Amino acid sequence: MKEELLFQLDMVWQLFQYHCEDLKETEIGWCRTEDGLQVRKKGSAWIPDWPETEEYTIGPASIGWTLWHILYWWKTVLSTSTGGRILDRNEVLWPESGTAAIREIRDCHDKWVEFLLSLEESEFQSDRLCRWPFEGRSFTELALWLNMEFMKNTAEIGAARFLYAVSEQ
Repeated sequence: MKEELLFQLDMVWQLFQYHCEDLKETEIGWCRTEDGLQVRKKGSAWIPDWPETEEYTIGPASIGWTLWHILYWWKTVLSTSTGGRILDRNEVLWPESGTAAIREIRDCHDKWVEFLLSLEESEFQSDRLCRWPFEGRSFTELALWLNMEFMKNTAEIGAARFLYAVSEQ
């Protein structure tokens, strides 16, 4: 199972790198609608929106928010799966630029791959390492969820880039 999970992750990773190539800070901060999820500067801090609703009427999220969201769930899964604790979303800070966020995502990716490689095949069937975002499932199911979440967020970045390219900004 390890080999298949890593293959799937690598496919998504290649698409993520493609969508983040030549990504400009103006694209990262742009949002199609005012109500769309964004990372907003409030005083000296950057605060990611937290949706009160997931209705379609809020519109798509900004690339910046999507990058932060990747950091949020990947850092939280890394923390809980490696023996740490569940992070509060306020503990996962926006690194203040898209370039820095992509660098942190790359670091999460590398740590995750290293962690997966360190596991025995039997650990993938155990629920011992699966504590967030759900419990009582096999680690394989957690890793599959993470790959799916990464694929979804990567597709959202690509879609936002298409919207930005045809917008009047």
